[in-house]
Amino acid sequence: MISHNIPRCMSTQHPDNVFQPFFAEHSQLGGEDEVQEAYYAYAHLGCDEQMWDAEGKEVDAFVVKKLLTQNERFFREHTLGRDLRLTVRVPNPEIEKTEGKILLETLESIPRSFDAARAFYGETATAPIFEVILPMTTSAESLDRIYTYYKTFVAGKGNTPVRPDDISVSEWVGEFRPETVHVIPLFEDMEHMLASADILREYLKEKDMSYQRVFLARSDPAVNYGSIAAVLINKIALQRLYLLGEELGIPIYPILGAGSAPFRGNLRPQTVESILRGYPSVQTFTIQSSFKFDNDPAIVQSAIHTLLTSERQTPLSVPEAQVLDIIDRYSRRYQEQLSDLVDVINDVAVYIPKRRKRKLHIGLFGYSRTMGEKHLPRAITFTASLYSLGVPPELLGLDALTEEDMHIIKEVYPSIESDLKDAIEFVDMDSPYLPLAVKERVTVWFGNVARDEEHVSATTRICEALEKKNGEDISHHVLLAAQRRGFLG
Repeated sequence: MISHNIPRCMSTQHPDNVFQPFFAEHSQLGGEDEVQEAYYAYAHLGCDEQMWDAEGKEVDAFVVKKLLTQNERFFREHTLGRDLRLTVRVPNPEIEKTEGKILLETLESIPRSFDAARAFYGETATAPIFEVILPMTTSAESLDRIYTYYKTFVAGKGNTPVRPDDISVSEWVGEFRPETVHVIPLFEDMEHMLASADILREYLKEKDMSYQRVFLARSDPAVNYGSIAAVLINKIALQRLYLLGEELGIPIYPILGAGSAPFRGNLRPQTVESILRGYPSVQTFTIQSSFKFDNDPAIVQSAIHTLLTSERQTPLSVPEAQVLDIIDRYSRRYQEQLSDLVDVINDVAVYIPKRRKRKLHIGLFGYSRTMGEKHLPRAITFTASLYSLGVPPELLGLDALTEEDMHIIKEVYPSIESDLKDAIEFVDMDSPYLPLAVKERVTVWFGNVARDEEHVSATTRICEALEKKNGEDISHHVLLAAQRRGFLG
């Protein structure tokens, strides 16, 4: 398949790491640390893309200038915008009204980043930023607004006279490049993930695109519908997106937003071969903070090399009607069991350490009617909270599945058993928060799976400390448990 030089490994700023990187000045990364992180991901780990998050923090209009000037030798040999990509995730103004104008500020900064690159590389410079990621995409119109706004009001203003019968804005302050941006939809809920091909078909009408990237979430749908449902939803979406590419005659390049916890994707250096078998049609895999910082650098480099040197294939075939039925039954049971845990999850969430100096965009779970008025924390904190209680969230809803269901699931999700075993290692069978039906199903299907006794000891202490409202003890053992797991959440 033609690759269009589309990256395979996108380093991201997801705060799921237990341990801090050596270059961090504080326990929470931010500001200059994240510039260093981007360079480290490119130069030392081998990632060919860095996602730069413009949500929930001040826009750093000078990130390109900082990268190039602080690491001149490396970027002379590896051209930003050609060999390596820097891709910005912007706020969605239809969801996050208070952050809406950050979108406009970010779009305005793209031509300035090109100016910085031209000052560094000369007239042969390519645009260092030419793609933006729109989270919580729900329509073709929301994508087209960004595409059109940039083309018309950012790059397009270059042709506008400064005054009547005067020189143009480009003649006055310099040209605006790139002339257009690629907009990458990030689909995060089941309805729009399943409709992703239809939304892209509408968006691509009358646009002369040689390819299109699309980002599929793995964490938020897991929180909303359960881990197994999240995988199955992704599998259907990937099949439909591949067929769309065949229909339109242009390649669709999926990005999979998987994290280190099995609940959030089980993408760790130790599992890359399994991930490649399970998601053969994915072009780009997210290399999140735990992947980068909670493992030996040599192992991380080797895993990234494996991803970089692998080739994208066709997706696994999915019997959609059967799988949709499984998703429906499983997600309903998952949500029933989760509803009993909402309060204690929020109790533990306040003790989960923060790893970034900003908030992330709001999740979708708060809009779910099954949880009533109650809200849950974001996916990483949610996952860490349940693991801290000895209740790996991967196990919720498991009792809704039959042997026949599992046979169908294994065809499209071949690593389901190994993923569940990775989670069961950290279950506390005596946790007062583990649903009895889940406990029974785990025993029947998996028998005496080896448990991490140190992790169980920590979760037991956490549950005891919750009863006594001993916050200091909770914080201490939350961190100990995360260190045993090798990821925060």
